[in-house]
Amino acid sequence: MYPPPSRKDFISLTLSDQDGYSYNNSKQRRRQSCWRKWKQLSRLQRSLILFLLALLLVCGIVTYPNLTDHWRGFSDRSVKDDWDREDDMGLKPALPGVLPGVVPGVVPKVVQEVVPEPKKEDSGLVLPKPQAGKKPLPNKRGPPSLQNRSKRGNGTDWLAKEKHGLGAKNGDEEEEGGEEEEAVEKPLVSWRGAMIEADRATEPQPSAKDKEKDKDAAAGQAVEPEEGATVGPAVVSAQRQEAVKEAFRHAWKGYKEFAWGHDELKPVSKSYGEWFGLGLTLIDALDTMWILGLKEEFAEARKWVETELSFSKNVDVNLFESTIRIMGGLISTYHLTGDALFFEKAKDLGSRLMPAFNTPSKIPYSDVNLGKGTAHPPRWTSDSTVAEVTSIQLEFRELSRLTQDPQYKEAVDRVMQMVHSMEGKHDGLVPMFINTNSGQFTHRGVFTLGARADSYYEYLLKQWLQEGEGVWPARRRPPP
Repeated sequence: MYPPPSRKDFISLTLSDQDGYSYNNSKQRRRQSCWRKWKQLSRLQRSLILFLLALLLVCGIVTYPNLTDHWRGFSDRSVKDDWDREDDMGLKPALPGVLPGVVPGVVPKVVQEVVPEPKKEDSGLVLPKPQAGKKPLPNKRGPPSLQNRSKRGNGTDWLAKEKHGLGAKNGDEEEEGGEEEEAVEKPLVSWRGAMIEADRATEPQPSAKDKEKDKDAAAGQAVEPEEGATVGPAVVSAQRQEAVKEAFRHAWKGYKEFAWGHDELKPVSKSYGEWFGLGLTLIDALDTMWILGLKEEFAEARKWVETELSFSKNVDVNLFESTIRIMGGLISTYHLTGDALFFEKAKDLGSRLMPAFNTPSKIPYSDVNLGKGTAHPPRWTSDSTVAEVTSIQLEFRELSRLTQDPQYKEAVDRVMQMVHSMEGKHDGLVPMFINTNSGQFTHRGVFTLGARADSYYEYLLKQWLQEGEGVWPARRRPPP
């Protein structure tokens, strides 16, 4: 018997390349590969690609004229056009090494000789006339007016001596020039490269008429300066004061027309805005109107304070803003006018602000309800701003002095004593916030000279001046 054939688990095939073709990286091969990939795309993809190509072609055709004009403008420009443009503007090139201005080490005799006016029909180069040899000016610094006032050998005195010497040497030439030569020749002073006539560096002395106008202006009489006449300092001061008054009248007119009795004017929209509804702008401007002498406007504002201003409102006010603007405005107006109306209003407001100091640490809350007599911290935190609690001392201390009631002064002095003794300061700098419950600084390590801390440093000097003896000896005494 014959043995059975062995079993095989695979089949082997041998393929032969009849055409003898082998792979290569030729351009034709790559071209066929790209076409094969294009055919593999779906119809939608090929349509989108063709649409984008067509869109780019259309955009290029539309923008082509503008681009060609722009490029043609660049290519047509030449240096000759730039020189022609400078010629039209009256600019002429100068020869190398020749400056049309002041020659170093040489003082020009007159301005007209340094830069002569070119003739209109001459299109050539304009050269300065040769300068006469002179000694250079001493190295002086500072304004020409100070140089002219100096009586020790400065540039002006040297120029005067030099001019006198030239005049003696060339006497015949100056006689022929006559008055025209005297009008042209003026000594010059050089200051940082600028040539200034010496007689213009100092102010002319006022004449007798100017002195009379100054006396009239000082007496308050309206003076209209004559045309071409010099104006004295008193007249100038009166004109400036009147300009300030007119500016205030302009602003006050807008407030009176669109925001009378409200906190602030919105000039663009011709409306008003409210913070507390207590006429902040009006009260804040009382002392300004009195100082400017606007008695009519002041009388209208006083009438509003007397008849309309009331602090018995159910409204939350900021302790800091109401103190410096309302109480401060009322107290300062009382000091200027002596009108007890403003003192009584300030006293009423001060008593209504005292609940702000009823805290565990005696550091005041930021907000007070004037009608209810309650106080609370802001809604977003339990802290008070350091700048606010340390910038109300001036008004409360003055209120204690006027009313002979020490409670106002004691409340604000306690705040300053605590701030000075707290930990967390760094070289005199204080943090921005202080907690009303613990009486300690919060957000330690964060210092600023800007908002929420700025007025603390400002009021340190003011408080020292207020408490200093003999600083304000003529302050108004409390009303009887």
